[in-house]
Amino acid sequence: MKKIQNWVALFVGCCAIAPLTWAQSKLEPLWLTEGLKTPESVLVYREGKNNFLLVSQIDGDASTADGQGGIARLSTSGELENAEWVTGLNAPKGMAAQNGKLYVADINEIVIINIKKASVEKKIPVPGSVFLNDVTIDSGGIVYISDTRTNKVYRLKDGVVDEYLTNVESANGLKSIGRTLIVGAGTHLYLYDDKKNRLQIASGFAQAIDGVESVSRGDFLVSCWPGLLYYVHTDGKIELLLDSQAAKINTADIGYDAVTNSLYVPNFARNTVSAYSFKTP
Repeated sequence: MKKIQNWVALFVGCCAIAPLTWAQSKLEPLWLTEGLKTPESVLVYREGKNNFLLVSQIDGDASTADGQGGIARLSTSGELENAEWVTGLNAPKGMAAQNGKLYVADINEIVIINIKKASVEKKIPVPGSVFLNDVTIDSGGIVYISDTRTNKVYRLKDGVVDEYLTNVESANGLKSIGRTLIVGAGTHLYLYDDKKNRLQIASGFAQAIDGVESVSRGDFLVSCWPGLLYYVHTDGKIELLLDSQAAKINTADIGYDAVTNSLYVPNFARNTVSAYSFKTP
């Protein structure tokens, strides 16, 4: 359960694996935290001076309702403050927060957690869902949840769940901007307006998209689970920032802090979370 500052040197020098590659002008490693249990997603939570990271932990099979999953709490400097901040979930993945509530995708239900109390308030079944994966909340308070295996995006509005988008192949990473919805679907990044009109933002990612975060000037950071991080420019150009596939260091559902320009990456199979300082071009 310790934080490793020089983790690149650790992996390259001690483990005798191929070095990680990144654009030196954009990403600078900050720290790496060990002691997690299959971390899938990182969420940056800010409420006044109360700032911390929440990390979903599958801790078992990603499709099995075994009650082993939970949420860990980290400081923004990488200290593992509470590995069992919330327990008793199944295989929690993507998260989003609003008005003191944390919304978590957990196989076939949405779990709502009171952040101040660190306790589960409600579990809402999503009929027909198989593998709920990511969550985002738009400016109107509507919650969207992707289901990668059914190619759908569900919507939670006024306490009612319905199918919002269908036939979205391998729908995973979600990010709301106002009332628009950004969806990472396979190797494509799409924008859906509030009338469900679809615009392709970018394509050609080497692996299926996992996490999506918006950065300055309408650009995006995108992760692909096998170990890829991309910068997506507004003109659709994609730029590879990091490739850790050879080292088998997964890059799952990323978190981004626009206040500090910090990027947080759950290293799924390594049971770690790594942090980078990110500079836009």
